[in-house]
This record gives sequence, structure tokens and C-alpha cells, in this order.
Amino acid sequence: MKDLLEQIKSLRVLVIGDVMLDRYIIGEVSRISPEAPVPVLAVRDERSVAGGAANVALNLRSLGANVEAIGWFGQDERGDQLVEILGNQEIQVDQTFRFSAVPTISKSRVTASNQQICRVDRESSIDQYHPDLSIVGDLISEKACQADAVIVSDYGKGFVTNQLLALVRENASFLAVDPKPSRLLDYSKPDLLTPNRLEALELAGLSRETRDPFPQEDVVNQIFNKFSPRLLAVTLGGEGMLLAKQGKVERTIPTAAREVFDVSGAGDTVIASLSMALVAGQSFEQAAEFANLAAGVVVGKVGTANVSPEEIIALSS
Repeated sequence: MKDLLEQIKSLRVLVIGDVMLDRYIIGEVSRISPEAPVPVLAVRDERSVAGGAANVALNLRSLGANVEAIGWFGQDERGDQLVEILGNQEIQVDQTFRFSAVPTISKSRVTASNQQICRVDRESSIDQYHPDLSIVGDLISEKACQADAVIVSDYGKGFVTNQLLALVRENASFLAVDPKPSRLLDYSKPDLLTPNRLEALELAGLSRETRDPFPQEDVVNQIFNKFSPRLLAVTLGGEGMLLAKQGKVERTIPTAAREVFDVSGAGDTVIASLSMALVAGQSFEQAAEFANLAAGVVVGKVGTANVSPEEIIALSS
């Protein structure tokens, strides 16, 4: 484990996708407003963290990798905050990717006693977040070529397009994709594809609403036929992680989590840690065991979070 973590420190990773600023407004509710039948929150803490693709970048950096993030960083106060959060962790953000047309995507979660009361989103329409590849395409190609791995994190906000995926696919030595199937993009031929249970059903063309047991063989067969990933890892929540390659189910790894408080960001942790272990030379099963430990740490925390090497080592012991 320590040798793997040491190897990760030498890796250069490019993260591309929908970066966001996640804000948490935390307090207690003890009364109902006299103005309307709504709870009154007495705020005791507020904090901002990196979300979406930016959280993938933080997870990679916390594991020790050298990281650069590309996404829509607005030229606004929330964009400044997000760049500062990443910069404090030595994650690079090229100023070419500071855009003024629309705001930085942000989500503000209001919570009381670890329960979310509401969420306030600030964002524009999807088509306004498309990158202009005639301006930034060459730079993205250059950065993808220089990286040991490229991770595309699609949260369905618009930065990831078919043209961007094709550009990255052509230039990346290792490409991992966390998909958003509702967008019907061409996620074909990545080295690693990491949908969750519902996303896997969608990728396979099956209903998300099914109450039947997860149809492993059918899902795997359909995803490989449509997208031809080299490796497929489906996160199944409390049931662990399904591994498949060459169109066949390899095995399911039980979850390593001791307690589950919040699954927010667990997928970010999986794609970050699994990709790093694979690029560092681990087998698929070894890499998945490592990613499973990392995710087991994150789901034991409240809110968008990441994992440190020390926490992984502690959970593995």
C-alpha cells in the first residue's frame, strides 16, 4: 500500500469536466417561521469546498498526484473561491479557462442535524457551458498528451461534449470517464468507465426504475457492446463494486465502509483512486480494492469530501 501511494506521487493527471463550488450552510432548527410554515435555521457554520470535477482533482491531489483541472471557472466571486481552494492544494488552473459569459456553477446545501433541508443552485443552461475548442482545443490536446492520465468527469452541466471527448480520446495515454448517460454522449473506448448503479442501467438502455436485482450480465454485455471500455467498474453503493472486462463480469468487491453517513462525492473518489492505481501498474482487482478502501473512508464523512493516504492505510489495517 505504501509503495503504491509513493508511486502515485510521481503521476501527472489532467482532470476535465464540470467544476463546481459546493457551499454548506449548517445549523439547527428549533422553531417554525411565523411568516410561513417553514423551518428557521440558526446558522452555526458556513463553508465552501470544491465539487464536481474539482472534487475529483482534490481527491487526486490528496492521494499525492500532480494535478491540473480544466473546466468552466467563471470570472466571478465563486470562480475566485474555487480557484483559490484548488490553488491552496497546489492544483493548477490555467487562466485560459476563466470564462466570463456565464457564472461558475455552484450548489449551496442547507443542513440541520446532518439532514439537508434544501439546496440552492446557481447555473445557466447547458449549452452556455460548452467550451470553444477552436480557442482552447490545441491547449487541451497539449495538456492531455503531457499527462500520465486524463480523467473526464461529466456532471451533465455542459462542459463535456462529444467533440471534447473525441479530442481527449485521441491524445490521452490513459482515459477514464465518469459518465452522465442522460446526455447521450459518445463515451466510447475509454480505458476505464465508472458509472454508478443507475448510470449503468441507463448506459445499458435499461430502466432506472426497476426493482429487480441488478442484472449484472445484461448490463455489462450492453455497455461493452455500446461503448467498448477496456475496463468497467460499476459502483453499487452498499453492495460494493462490480468489475468487468472484455465484456464479462469479473467479480463484485464488497464495500469497505464501516459507517455510511453521506455518499456525496464517493464516485469522484472511486475514479480518482482507481485510475491512479491502474496507471501505477496495479492489476484491475488490486486497483479496485484500493479504490474501495478510499471510497469507504469518504462515505463515512458528511458532505463532499476526499481521502488521505493515512486514512486509507488506517482502514486497510
